[in-house]
This record gives sequence, C-alpha cells and structure tokens, in this order.
Amino acid sequence: MSDEEPPIGRIGLMGWVRVLVRGVPLAVVTFGCLIILLIVRLVERPIHGPRRPWTPRITQFVCQTAFRILGMGHEVRGTPMNDMGAAVANHASWLDIFALNARDRIYFVAKSEVARWPAIGWLARATGTMFVIRDRAEAVRQTAAMEQRLRVGHRLLFFPEGTSTDGQRVLPFKPTLFQSFLADGLRDEMHIQPITVSYYAPKGEDPRFYGWWGDTDFALHLLKALATPRHGRVVVAYHDPVAVRDLPNRKTLAAQLEQTVRGSLLSDRKITD
Repeated sequence: MSDEEPPIGRIGLMGWVRVLVRGVPLAVVTFGCLIILLIVRLVERPIHGPRRPWTPRITQFVCQTAFRILGMGHEVRGTPMNDMGAAVANHASWLDIFALNARDRIYFVAKSEVARWPAIGWLARATGTMFVIRDRAEAVRQTAAMEQRLRVGHRLLFFPEGTSTDGQRVLPFKPTLFQSFLADGLRDEMHIQPITVSYYAPKGEDPRFYGWWGDTDFALHLLKALATPRHGRVVVAYHDPVAVRDLPNRKTLAAQLEQTVRGSLLSDRKITD
C-alpha cells in the first residue's frame, strides 16, 4: 500500500449540506459541554481535589454523541481494566480521542506543544490531559506528577508510536516512554492495558480513509469526515492488562505491548478481508 496520503477529494453541494447538518450540532455539543464541564469543575475541584468523579461523564457523553452525529459505528470488545495503571493504544486519527473516551474514563498524555494548539489545546487542558516535556531534566518531576495522577485513580493513556499512522499498521513502540513506569514507587503496583483501535472505511473508500498522518491538514480531514455520505466504523479492543513487575525492562515491556496491539489489528484485518 502506498505511503502517499489519499486525496481529500472535492466536496460537492450535498457534501457541504452534510457539513452543516453534522458540523453545527457537533460544535454545539462539544463546546457547549466544555462550558458545562468548566462550571462543574469549579465545584468538583474544592470537594474532590485532583480526583474527577463527575467531569469525565461529560467527556464521555460528548464522545458518544459525536459518533451518533457522524452516523459512524463504534464497537467495543473486551473490558477496561480496574487495576491502577495506564493504557497504550495505536494512533491513527484525531478520532482516536473520541473512540477511546467514549467507553472509558481516561486521561491522555501528550507532548507539551499540544497545549498551544487552537481549540484542541483548550479541550485537552479542560479534560485533564497531562502534558510532558521531552527533556531529561524534567524526567524526575514528570514521573512524580504521573505517579500522583495514577494514585488518585486517573488512568493515563499513551500513544507509544510517537506519531499517527494511516490506520493500517502499527509502528514500533518507543521504549523510552515506559521508563516512568519502572520507578520504585510504581513498578510493583502498575498495570498497563494494551488497546487496539481499528478503523473500517466507508464502502468503496480507500482503507486509509480515517487515517490522519503526515502533512494532512486537520481542517480538511474534519471536513471530509463531516461531508461523507455514509460512514464506516471503529472497533476498540481492550486486551488483558500487563503487570509491569513481571517484565525485566522497558524494552521488553514495550515489545510485548506492541506485539499485542499489532497482532490484534492484523487479525481483525484478515477476518474482515
């Protein structure tokens, strides 16, 4: 399969009608609920501190509603873990945020640059995303902050590939991202759950239809999703959690999680094909 990004294509008159019919409700729900979330957080914070027992429900509602507005299927296999720990998933699209939040109460870990992105940065900060700086000098402080988040019940989610793909493959997981979990305060208690996100394009479309990678413009990709007549679906598969203490080092840990995620993606492709 070519590494070139599939063309967005021309949006005709009916396509623009669908952009309005879907886009306006999606914007109202997303930013309307963002305002509600911020108001609720004003009450939630002094009562529960860093814990967030209420506001993640609002995030879940938005993400579930987004799939209904788009008319896109959202299927879940397996069960999110209850153990203290984190989750890792393959990364194919901005839709991953909706797909993963719709079923589980998670908090994304993202590079610090995301906090400055228009609109997306605001949403990320409001929903509790943890921003990290890729600097060794910050490693100790960030590990401590991560441990604090995990101990109050936050399930942090990483994209270990380090970038998004076309959705048809899984890139090697970067072992350095797992070093924090090997710290003395976390290693014996931590579990990591691998998650596979598989996208199935609308009938007749390029299999990479939902992939958002390379230099693909976000606004154009969003317009394509809003304008398409009929959507495909996304399948989110939750696999058995892995106990960090059972693996000797970060490379072994990354390799095992990568193998699980990639194996599930390839297996689903063969069954579908």
